[in-house]
This record gives sequence, C-alpha cells and structure tokens, in this order.
Amino acid sequence: MGDPSNVGVKLFASLREAVGAREVTVSLPTGSTAGQLLEALAAAHPEVARQRDALSLAVDHVIRGPEFVIAPGAEVALLPPVGGG
Repeated sequence: MGDPSNVGVKLFASLREAVGAREVTVSLPTGSTAGQLLEALAAAHPEVARQRDALSLAVDHVIRGPEFVIAPGAEVALLPPVGGG
C-alpha cells in the first residue's frame, strides 16, 4: 500500500441525515479496498456501523465488492438499502 490519500464518500438518504453531511472524507493508504474503506467509515460513524451489512459501495457509478481496489480520484458513494416494493 502506498502513501495516504483522502477519499471523498458521498452519502445518501438516511445515512446523510444520520451523519449530518452530504460527503465525508476518509484518509486511507493508496491501494486500499472498498472493504477497508467501509471498515474505516463504520469505525468513524455509528450509523454506518449499524447498517454495514445492508450497505452498498459504488465506485465510479458501479456497485463494487469488498476486494475492489479504489483508485485515486475515484468517485465513491455509500448507498443505504432501498425500500419499497
């Protein structure tokens, strides 16, 4: 893993309300995975930790699994579960 870099993460719906921000910044080593980013977010924000198993992480508009490596400058969004039917 490389030098630390800041990753901006957009928040939506209940996560945005619970955290009180549209976007949060996480400092992670370059080469970190989506799973590592989610761990860092859960450690910093209790609401993310509570919903962790139901959340999706999108990188550059595509839902990615925990092993996906986040490239510098990627657009990242944390998506809560969608309700309805």
